[in-house]
Amino acid sequence: MKRKLLAATAIAVSAVAAPAFASSHREAPMIAGMPRLDASDFYMFRSYESGRQDYVTMIADYVPLQDPAGGPNFFNLDHTGYYDINIDNTGSGKPSFTYRFRFSTLTRGLAVNVGGKSIPIPLINAGQITTTNRALQNVVETYTVSLVTYANGVAKEQLLADGSGSTSFLKPVDDIGDKSVPNYAAYAAHYTYAITIPGCSAKGRLFIGQRKDPFVVNLGETFDLVNYANPVGEQYNASAMDDLAQKNVTSIVWETPAACLTNGSDPVVGAYTTSSMGVKGAGGATTYTQVSRLANPLVNELVIGLPDKDKFNGSVPADDAQFGKYVTNPSVPALIQSLFNTPAPTQFPRQDLVAVFLTGVTGLNAPASLSKPSEEMRLNTSVPITKYGSQNRLGVIGGDNAGYPNGRRPGDDVVDITLRVAMGKLYSLGLYGGASNAPSGNLEFTDGAYTDDTHYLTAFPYVMPPLSPSPQPAHPSATP
Repeated sequence: MKRKLLAATAIAVSAVAAPAFASSHREAPMIAGMPRLDASDFYMFRSYESGRQDYVTMIADYVPLQDPAGGPNFFNLDHTGYYDINIDNTGSGKPSFTYRFRFSTLTRGLAVNVGGKSIPIPLINAGQITTTNRALQNVVETYTVSLVTYANGVAKEQLLADGSGSTSFLKPVDDIGDKSVPNYAAYAAHYTYAITIPGCSAKGRLFIGQRKDPFVVNLGETFDLVNYANPVGEQYNASAMDDLAQKNVTSIVWETPAACLTNGSDPVVGAYTTSSMGVKGAGGATTYTQVSRLANPLVNELVIGLPDKDKFNGSVPADDAQFGKYVTNPSVPALIQSLFNTPAPTQFPRQDLVAVFLTGVTGLNAPASLSKPSEEMRLNTSVPITKYGSQNRLGVIGGDNAGYPNGRRPGDDVVDITLRVAMGKLYSLGLYGGASNAPSGNLEFTDGAYTDDTHYLTAFPYVMPPLSPSPQPAHPSATP
């Protein structure tokens, strides 16, 4: 189904996934204590690598706020539960199918001879690690990917394989430092796999490993009562600290043919990530509990009220009507109004936010059929790709229909976009009741931390290699 992108609607879609300011790091009380299962970001976009225009890339980031020097154990993923990328191509708010990732950790028990005794080492490596020699790697992480389909209320899980028929894949070790893993970027590049997907005419591509956190945000000042020195004006971009500039994250980067995501008649597909914790019972059976959920950025962190944060993480999009008040009557614009004396929108309920947040925007990324309002990241796969170097960091409100919130690319500055829409950008454009409902709708709100597409790779896996903890530059105090 081909959709005409009307100018006004195209601007409207730029609007919102939800009003908020920071990536989803430690966003709810329970998940804050489970960093290995904590989803920090989700991206979904038509692949803009040359020759890959018929594919969609999804990036699910976990284990946020990784310090590069965070040894000696570094940042393995959870091996008792699983991680899901859920695809909804019918507008039901429930997964049509799911890609599931499970991880295992093997400790080899490497030891050294000390005075005639064999003593296990306390580190994850006893020497240099390369793609051809892992003999001195003490801790090895592997994973599987499976396709979960649903029929008559029954889930069926099928392991996926690469071209050799293998269903188990190695995850590159985290960046320990240049002495342990020389040329880490080249080393990690060997861990991209071509995956056969049932029913797809072409293979998918998969990389899972540590990356530089791609999200950019003035995190410290945001949570200090939005303590921005200059909260309004394009001229202030890049004037503030990106508090994630020195952090790594673990990325699941999964590229599949676009035709294998849609239902064949509607180019719009919805998606969201979840992670589930596994607990073995007395009889040996494992019970799984969903503990994290993420689609559009920022939702649970600064939209959902504190009493419902854990509940949101354990819920499914089809049940999102229970959280509707946080969208129709959002608290963040009221907080900004009180902190900066900047008038908030005056019309309620906020149907402008409902359209993009829960239903998709008519003419851009609304599904042809919608059973229930549901918070998902929606991508219209028929919208042409904007090439690397030409992408507008403000996405649709910057005139780039291939950007957020029509999916999300790494270079989309979702903080600035959502700040402006939360304060009434759509109303100021004459939509949903008119500019009189948005006294601050034309102000160029910004957190001052800047990003665009040139901060990322031109090709798969798109996000930059992780920051290395070693060697470090000499500290000024150590200079004679």
